[in-house]
Amino acid sequence: MNPESRFLTRPLRDVDAWVRFFCNAEIPVLASTAQCIDEMAIDEDSADVNVLADTINDDPLMTLSLLRHVSKQRRGHQVSAPETVLEALVLIGVCPLFRAFAHLPTVQDWLSDSPEALDGLNHVIAQGYRAARFAQGFAAHRSDPDASVIHEVALLHHVVEMLFWLHAPALALEIIQRQAAQPGLRTIQAQKEVLGIDFRELRLALMKEWKLPELLVQLVDDGRSSNAQVQSVLLAVRLARHTTHGWDHPALNDDIRDIAELLHLGIEPTRRLLPQLA
Repeated sequence: MNPESRFLTRPLRDVDAWVRFFCNAEIPVLASTAQCIDEMAIDEDSADVNVLADTINDDPLMTLSLLRHVSKQRRGHQVSAPETVLEALVLIGVCPLFRAFAHLPTVQDWLSDSPEALDGLNHVIAQGYRAARFAQGFAAHRSDPDASVIHEVALLHHVVEMLFWLHAPALALEIIQRQAAQPGLRTIQAQKEVLGIDFRELRLALMKEWKLPELLVQLVDDGRSSNAQVQSVLLAVRLARHTTHGWDHPALNDDIRDIAELLHLGIEPTRRLLPQLA
């Protein structure tokens, strides 16, 4: 299922080369997702689209696979790109989804011989869950009509890290090891040292190449940081990282100040609100 030869061990030439590689790469999903889809497909006529959407929304890799699939299906058609999982399911239909995603490979099998890579992937996914909860909370507080999209984007924010753990785990691990060996080394700098690129530019290039909905592409573009929706995602990702091991990180005061400004709240009300969103 997962011979070592499937993994890249050396960096590719540039961003374009990585885009080509990942556009052709298989994307396994969480075992619970694959099992749920297969079980629901047994009696597809009674499948509940909302339950299916919730299952897919809980799996960033399946969410990505579905959005990519819908993008391919609609190329050349004058149909607006669905921005959420539920919209995508309504567009393509439940039965066609079961046919397109039957017996999916799982990350647990894919990385069965690479426990460090599986741990790394699980950590990234957990960070995504936490960031998504924060982002949706910020959006709800701002009465943002795109709250569900913002939640989805925060969940997918680390999609490139996920793909590296799946297809180039030795390189992903080297980035982590460099940071561990050099306290204070920024993640972006470590990525450039190991790969010659940083994940931000690759993430944006992949989203564009996959022709994902324009709003999703805009919200993963860190260069649009003055946009309140992009800020909701970026601050949620920051806060998720800084509160992974508790609420005493030295950068937390800066996070609270910036989130208070985004939400138009005072510092203390913001400080009290954040743990409720975790």
